Amino acid sequence: MVLQTMIVRVSDSLPLAASMQEDEQSGRDLQKYQSQAKQLCQKLNEQSPARCTLEAGAMSFHYVIEKGVCYLAFCEAGFPKKLVYGFLEELEREFNDQYGAKILSVSRPYFFIEFDTYIQKTKRLYIDDRARRNLSSVNSELHDVHRIMVANIEEVLQRGEALSALESKASNLSSLSKKYRNNAKYLNTRSTYAKVAAGAVIFITFIVYVRFWWL
Repeated sequence: MVLQTMIVRVSDSLPLAASMQEDEQSGRDLQKYQSQAKQLCQKLNEQSPARCTLEAGAMSFHYVIEKGVCYLAFCEAGFPKKLVYGFLEELEREFNDQYGAKILSVSRPYFFIEFDTYIQKTKRLYIDDRARRNLSSVNSELHDVHRIMVANIEEVLQRGEALSALESKASNLSSLSKKYRNNAKYLNTRSTYAKVAAGAVIFITFIVYVRFWWL
């Protein structure tokens, strides 16, 4: 299930709204994960991936960034990605509808704390058994979650890198992979040409030998 939700302005990491503390309700200590969530939000910038999942052992962090606002939730690692991203995108639509014109002007933390009522209501819908049974319809308009970037939160926080570095590295890996494929194709082509050339040399040599022998 979704244990806690945060809505943060990306430009300055100002918390705009959050769900209620779930420590007592869940029967577990979430202080460590709450601290990691805050650190994570501080690393976000305009170049950060728009959607990302960060694994944290028994928990996972998932976030969506839209219009300069990050919608982040952490939940049990086994909670379906499609449900949590459906939940976050639902929050994004409603939050932007209600407060979109005010987001850039507020300066006080948790200025929109009353939005917690909507967060709680929506969360109940997404953890309900009916939502799980209707997973396909819940996600009819979602991005392909299999293509969402996945990283380890401990590694990201310990390296002290901004999350934009993840996207840059992923882009570099993609470029290297493409370069490798092109090089492999080039080498295969050269190998084919070499085999054809070798065959031609052998054939010409054979013809010359036969003609010389008959002479």
